[in-house]
Amino acid sequence: MKLGVFSPVLAQMSFKEMVEYLSSLGVQQLEMGAGGYPGKAHFDPEVLLGDESKIEEIKKILSDNNMSIAAISCHGNAVHPNEKIAKEFHNDFENAVLLAEKLGIDTIVGFSGCPGDSETSTNPNWVTCSWPNDYLEILEWQWNEVLIPYWKKEAEFCKNHGIKKIAFEMHPGFCVYNTSSLLKLRAAVGDIIGANVDPSHLLWQGMDPVEVIKELGKNNAIHHFHAKDTKIDNRNTSVNGVLDVGSYANVLDRSWVFRTVGYGNGKEMWNAVISKLKAVGYDGVISIEHEDSLMSPKEGLEKAISFLQDVIIYEQPGEAWWI
Repeated sequence: MKLGVFSPVLAQMSFKEMVEYLSSLGVQQLEMGAGGYPGKAHFDPEVLLGDESKIEEIKKILSDNNMSIAAISCHGNAVHPNEKIAKEFHNDFENAVLLAEKLGIDTIVGFSGCPGDSETSTNPNWVTCSWPNDYLEILEWQWNEVLIPYWKKEAEFCKNHGIKKIAFEMHPGFCVYNTSSLLKLRAAVGDIIGANVDPSHLLWQGMDPVEVIKELGKNNAIHHFHAKDTKIDNRNTSVNGVLDVGSYANVLDRSWVFRTVGYGNGKEMWNAVISKLKAVGYDGVISIEHEDSLMSPKEGLEKAISFLQDVIIYEQPGEAWWI
């Protein structure tokens, strides 16, 4: 495994400054935001694809600092019912794929997206219950008429441009948000579809990241990993449950908040998470995503880096010499 960082948190730095800073802290790989919700602060495909010298400059900066890029991220909603919005996300995604091809990167990270409830919708409709029956009818339409056809087409586009893994972050608000929905889309589209396992989104839904990793690992369906934590406020959850639409900044009143790794759950859980990843054969990047409203970008990153350096299993186990 390698220690990595998801780039948007350091958007205030230049690419060179960011790489030098992270390298000095022992970070080995980057996950670069290149469109969609993460933005294009360091990687704007429309600019880079038209300038070979900038591509070469990026490669030199990485080489000089013994770093590499593990994945390109473009989180968006390309199946949004508003055609203008969908088109922008779609273009961002395909440009990110073309940039990944140019840089020799085979993994794209993003969201599955969420359509509306019909052809006349203007906003997404995330279905979270199976009754009344109207909701199941919406779900069937979303998957069979929009989601599966779209990703079948995009999977082919990705394969034609050197992408081997489309890693969907299982995130509420989108059609792929848990283990079964991820595996459902994978079964329909193919093995190029896999998970970006982010424990923070699993924890606040009530899932156990260790068990999710085991289930996805049995299906060889883990393509990427985000290191981000969630703190559940048991008192607030006891009163209001985990479905919380309050501001992330309102830490005291929310049912849960995103935290820097180690500030939501302790070393025991993270040891178990990393160990289970190793057990199912995942040996990719452990990419820190910092979204902690109580810590600055630098403090949050540096605490997460220090924490994970003691948790990540870097080497292969070798033979069981004690048997």
